[in-house]
Amino acid sequence: MIQIYKYLYVPAKTAGVFRTSDHRELIDKYSQEGWRFITAIPTEFGGYGQIKAFDLVFEKEE
Repeated sequence: MIQIYKYLYVPAKTAGVFRTSDHRELIDKYSQEGWRFITAIPTEFGGYGQIKAFDLVFEKEE
């Protein structure tokens, strides 16, 4: 039996001086909807290579 998965990419920002990261709330929200958190992929970088934004990747069986 072949398992087919669908994937969801949710953008998130890193924490900074005037904002907080919401990655934990996003992971909790989507896991309650049946999605499984897989990884975070950096999508935006600042000076000196620090990560400014990333995609949270979730999967769910179709």
